[in-house]
Amino acid sequence: MDINNNVENVRSQMRRGVLEYCILSILSKKDSYASSILSELKEARMIVVEGTIYPLLIRQKNQGLLTYRWEESPQGPPRKYYQITEKGRKALAEMDTAWQELVETIKCLREE
Repeated sequence: MDINNNVENVRSQMRRGVLEYCILSILSKKDSYASSILSELKEARMIVVEGTIYPLLIRQKNQGLLTYRWEESPQGPPRKYYQITEKGRKALAEMDTAWQELVETIKCLREE
């Protein structure tokens, strides 16, 4: 296997691994609809395709981390706005801790 292909595969797996964390982070700041979340992720250079985000939003809703409401849109059909729940905020706080621990572990390993 080509080293570049392997590195890209690792990057892709890392992105997938933190995507749920990123979604909760975005929604912790403000309620948002799926395509807006997708735009924010792309703006932050998190490469995500539309087909990836919807199953994650559904899973997070089913886990009680998110809820949603319908709002009329100035253009087109009503939009489903997602918002983080209290359970989601607790999960996000735990993810923040886990992320910091992971960063410290990697930093420690890289410095040795």
